[in-house]
Amino acid sequence: MSSETTYYTRFTPAQRLMHAVMMITFLGLAATGLPLRFNAAGWSQALARAVGGFASILFIHKFCAVVMSLDFMAHVVDIGYRTLVKKQWWLLWGPNSMVPRLKDLKDFIGQLRWLVWMGPKPKFDRYTYWEKLDYWGVFWGMAIIGISGYAMWFAPFFSRLVPGSMLNIALLIHGEEALLACGWIFVIHFFNEHLRPHNFPMDVTVFTGTQTEAEFRERHPEEYARAAATGELAQMRTAAPAAWATPASRLVGSAAVIFGIVLIVLTAEAFLRY
Repeated sequence: MSSETTYYTRFTPAQRLMHAVMMITFLGLAATGLPLRFNAAGWSQALARAVGGFASILFIHKFCAVVMSLDFMAHVVDIGYRTLVKKQWWLLWGPNSMVPRLKDLKDFIGQLRWLVWMGPKPKFDRYTYWEKLDYWGVFWGMAIIGISGYAMWFAPFFSRLVPGSMLNIALLIHGEEALLACGWIFVIHFFNEHLRPHNFPMDVTVFTGTQTEAEFRERHPEEYARAAATGELAQMRTAAPAAWATPASRLVGSAAVIFGIVLIVLTAEAFLRY
């Protein structure tokens, strides 16, 4: 069996579902939050007219926020259960953990050296340093953007806890951090995961949950070598995704990338003009 027809599990169905919910709700929040932020722009007002006004946009924005919050909390509860109850301490530290290690810093420096032809390409483990940045960025976003958003939504309650001026600061923080999040996802994340040469035109691993042996060996050589040495590699082997799964994943992923690029362009236009 060739390395192109041998598949290995990368993400579980639960992880893929959580990513799908996060992706859809983030796109929904961006598509509704940016028109609210740049409500004087022509495209923003056209969108508002199409969906029944800015009140409808705000309703969709809040709905996506609640669903994303529930998705995030489900992940935190899952991690807590697996570590505290099932004693899967490797989730908190080690080569299979999302917690940054000294190796991530070395990989970052090594890749900078590789990009300027001063050293070999670093050998990545299960998660690369940029994947960990993406992961922990969600925690940062939920803390900063989420808390400020809920503070404005439930202003009467929060105004009993903090001075009213803090809600004005919350509005500023919410908008600026949301712009930063959109820029990161639509430029950095999309490039790293889909548009860089090794992944172009689309990496569908997070959608299908699998990767070929060639992809596994090339993208995560240290994990591959460790799994082969311990015998875990055979346990990770799985069936190829359904014939429709890869084309459908490419369609969904491409639509998300194009949607994000369009939003970035509209945001840049509105930011410069208004």
